Parts: sequence; structure tokens; C-alpha cells
Amino acid sequence: VPYLWIGSLLQFGGLAIMPFALILLSGDTTGPAYIGQAGAALAFLLVGAGLHASQTAGLALATDLAPVETHPRVVALLCVMLLLGMVISALVFGAFLSNFSELRLIQTVQGAAVLTIALNSIALWKQEARNSIPAPIGPPPRFADALRLLEDKGQGTRRMVAIGLGTIGFSMQDILLEPYGGEILRLSVGATTLMTAALGLGGVIAFVLAERLLRNDMDPYRLAGFGVVAGLVAFAAIIFAAPLESPLLFGLGTGLIGFGGGLFAVGSLTAFMRLAHNGQSGLALGMWGAVQASAAGGAAACGGILRDLVAQAASRGLLGDALNVPEIGYCTVYHLEIALLFATLIALGPLVQRTRKSVMPEPSGLDALGTYSYATKAEVGHA
Repeated sequence: VPYLWIGSLLQFGGLAIMPFALILLSGDTTGPAYIGQAGAALAFLLVGAGLHASQTAGLALATDLAPVETHPRVVALLCVMLLLGMVISALVFGAFLSNFSELRLIQTVQGAAVLTIALNSIALWKQEARNSIPAPIGPPPRFADALRLLEDKGQGTRRMVAIGLGTIGFSMQDILLEPYGGEILRLSVGATTLMTAALGLGGVIAFVLAERLLRNDMDPYRLAGFGVVAGLVAFAAIIFAAPLESPLLFGLGTGLIGFGGGLFAVGSLTAFMRLAHNGQSGLALGMWGAVQASAAGGAAACGGILRDLVAQAASRGLLGDALNVPEIGYCTVYHLEIALLFATLIALGPLVQRTRKSVMPEPSGLDALGTYSYATKAEVGHA
């Protein structure tokens, strides 16, 4: 709960600063412009840090509260709620900003700040009673020792590499799909919005299917691999949509990206939830969150930069006449994502094989932290 509260305050602080940064960036001030830029950077940093701090602590809390057999259902529910929140907020923001003005935008951001702190306060209310917090017995392990145990016989690094590669492979298109549809396929704003809805619908279908498959004891790494395969088909469809001038193929590919990314996210998150033992859910899920968030943010930025660099090189004739086409920048990113997804399959392969060969589930390296066990205050007093 303290981490949930700290994350909520960070996110509230970022959203509270953001309107004033907008005022400075608009030029409605006599001060230097860099103050507005610094304020905007600080606002985004606080919002991102608060969001991921709350998310990681919330996942750890859910892992501790839910029985192991319900973890797939919990992950699917959390992912569906995430998408539902994004859809509802997009509709609400769109309604508020239909009659756009700078003042209305500032009011909308401030309203989001208040709503964030209100919803998070309700969510963490009475989740952990202060008099029942487990008291540690013995010295706590150092972070380096706990991280070394998370390696789990050398597989920890492979897990994180697989998640990082897969997240980058699915996320580089994050800011490119809508402009690709508008610039290359000549789709209207309404049509590109429908493509975004197809992306979300694919994710929801993936979450529902993943919950059923994992409930039937499907290996989470195999499920993530199926998501990667769906992503390979999706990006191939996106690439071929341009020469075929097929919005239908583009929509199908967009939906498959959401579907494949959803399977990969649920599979990888469930696998890390199964590593959480002896009160170490925060460490395991924190590693997942750190890798996933860093990879997603870096991939979105790199995807946009790479698209611009390739497009500029093609327009100057540096790539030859055959590649001097409008879609070359986008397709370069999509081809790179296909290569990264193939690399993800290579990284996932030994993890799936290792699970398949095991008759009984192997204990996680975190089980070795038994020297740092937990007990309630009543148990400590009795001892």
C-alpha cells in the first residue's frame, strides 16, 4: 500500500504540473521557453513513474491475494480493465474536448489528476490492515542476492531478454499505425480510429482466450510464443496492405497485432507471477515491469526516429529510385519488428522446452529465500 500511495502521488503531481507547462509552452508568458519544456518533461516523467510504480505494486498485491490457480484469470481481468479504462477515458476526453479551447484542455487534465488520486485511494482502501503486516524474521536479503536468486538456474536473463525483445517487436509500431493508414492508404480520421478499435478488440479477444488456455494448464511461455507467431502474420499483412491498397488487410493486421500482443503480455506476465514466492512478488513483477516499460517506451521512440531517418534518406535518393516510395520508412520499421519477433521465438524456445520436459514444476530460485520468512506479529509474540 505505501508504494501504491507513492505512485498515486507521483502521477497526481505530474498531471497537476502538466497544465501549467502547457500554458508556458503556448507562449502566453514573458519567461523563457525552456521553463515550459522542462515543466512538460518533468510532468511526463512523474506521470510515467507514478503509473508504473502503482502498476507494479498492484500486481504484487494481486499476486499475494489470489490463489495460484486463479492467476491467469487475475491477469486477464487486469488487462481487460486496462483496455476498458483506455476506451472509456478516450470517449470522455473526446466529449469534453469536442468544443476545443486551451482552457478546456487544462480543465480536462486537472480533472484527470483529481480522478486519478480518487480512484487509486478507493482501490487501496483497507487492502492491508496496518496491524496484520507480516513482520520479517531475520535480516532481509540484499537486492543483489535476491536478484541473483531470480536468475533461477541461469534462466532469469533469458526470460528478461525474451520479454524485452517481444515488447520491442510489438511496440515499435505504436505511433506509426495511424499515420501509416492515413498517409499511405488514404484512410480518413474516422477510419483510422476504427483501426485503433480493432487493435483493442484483438487485445480483448486475446485476454479472454489466454485465460481459458492458462486455466487448462497451458505453459505461459508457449502461449507467449503463439502471440509472437500471430504478430509475425500481423506485420506481414500490414506491409502487404500498401502495395495491394487494401484497407481490409490493414485492419486485419491491426487486429492481429492487438491479439498477438495480448497473448504475449498475458503469457509473460503469468510466467513472472509464478516466480513470486516467499513474499518476493514485488521483486519478480518489478523486474517484469521494468523490462516491459523500458522496452515499450524505447521502442516507440526508436520506431518514430527510424521511420523519419529512412524516409529522409529515401527522399534524398540515398537508397536508390526503387526505394524512394512514401511507405519505405514505415515498412522498414515493420520489417525490423518481424526480425525482433523471430529473435523472441528463439529466446522463448528453451523456456518452453524446459517446462515441457518437467513432470513436476521446478521450484523457483526465489524459494531459496527461505531464510527471510514472514510471520504475523502474533506469531512473533508467541515465539
